[in-house]
Amino acid sequence: MMKSAQNIFLDLMNENRKGEGKGIYSVCSAQPDVLEACFEQAKKDGSLLLIESTSNQVDQYGGYTGMKPADFVAFVEAISEKSGFPKEMILLGGDHLGPNPWKNLPSNEAMERAKVLIAEYVKAGFRKIHLDTSMFCIDDSGDRAKPLPDDIVAQRAAILCQVAEDTWKKYCDGSPRPVYVIGTEVPVPGGAQEEENEVIPTNPEDAEKTIAVTQEYFKKKGLSTAWERVMGVVVQPGVEFGDDRIFHFKPEKARTLSQVIMNYDRLVFEAHSTDYQTGHNLRKLVEGHFGILKVGPWLTFAYREALFSLESIEKELLGNDKRNLSCLGETLEKVMLQDSKYWKPYYHGNEQQLALKRKYSFSDRVRYYWPSAEVGSAKEKLFNNLNNEAIPLSLLSQFMPQQFYQVCSGQINASPRELVLSYIQTVTQKYAHACGLSSNDN
Repeated sequence: MMKSAQNIFLDLMNENRKGEGKGIYSVCSAQPDVLEACFEQAKKDGSLLLIESTSNQVDQYGGYTGMKPADFVAFVEAISEKSGFPKEMILLGGDHLGPNPWKNLPSNEAMERAKVLIAEYVKAGFRKIHLDTSMFCIDDSGDRAKPLPDDIVAQRAAILCQVAEDTWKKYCDGSPRPVYVIGTEVPVPGGAQEEENEVIPTNPEDAEKTIAVTQEYFKKKGLSTAWERVMGVVVQPGVEFGDDRIFHFKPEKARTLSQVIMNYDRLVFEAHSTDYQTGHNLRKLVEGHFGILKVGPWLTFAYREALFSLESIEKELLGNDKRNLSCLGETLEKVMLQDSKYWKPYYHGNEQQLALKRKYSFSDRVRYYWPSAEVGSAKEKLFNNLNNEAIPLSLLSQFMPQQFYQVCSGQINASPRELVLSYIQTVTQKYAHACGLSSNDN
């Protein structure tokens, strides 16, 4: 009998603990072309695909994607079917599930909404649940320059875990039970501590305290069997990125942290914000028992790079008459200026600096604008123009050199769609290789 994606996932985590260099990358994106590229990568590698949505993206009200948990499941499965990827090999996860979207409400009200959120995720088929209750609600007392006390965080996590367990029993009995991740990498307000050019990894003693206190509250609530399915702890390994800088992983700084997790049965670390790390660093993270590597903005950043490269080819082929061109970049800029809520709070500087960040920031706030109908029409025109004009190999070499070699060797065709998917896979290949899922690190 074929193993479920969840059992394969647990096997990988067990192999990670044994030092076998295995792990899994977690795709945090709702962009259809990105997900298609990820399915193609996983199909090539014969691996499962872990896809996660956050409490901001997808919730009981629709989140910023407009999707409720059941909608997201249907959305993902439709793309997997298009890609010919077996849905049995998809593991769905919920990231930062807790009161975060409602932290401006009193804690009781925020937690009531978080309970509904958790229930909807579990009912829809999400089986990897990150319980994150680390944020202050409006009526929580204490110094907001410091983390919310561990006791409060653990107590709230246990309450939400109970909801997940009850929901599974009521609606999903017969399917695999949920597995849980605890902890958070989110720094205290004011940003991560930086010393020179590095982000400070989580103190090992803090990680141990998180585990101990959470286990205590699970047991108090009669959740001992659920605790046996807690398999991951989110910590800060010392990786982060900004608009144009990357804080690279330094294994020696996280060595003690890496060793601590081996004092506990089953547990591995989960690393967020691993985007833009080198392939070598991703591999070192996996070897340091960071068995789950989250990636999101890098995938849509690569998607944007691919489309901008195709637009450069389009301009060279068709000249400067805008009536013939897609004007994708201009359209994207116009739409971002018309609706600034997704980038304005995050980007700072003069007009020239802001214009640069809107296009090229590693934070990739562009990703919120791809669903725009106007941007979609421009992208469609770009693809139509390049489907009607054969892309010369010389231009492909200039603007998409890696894809040029793939076309020359017969691995892909020079169609816009295949070029874009291949470009995204320059990122997924690095993760698949780092996680021991693929030997190909092109």
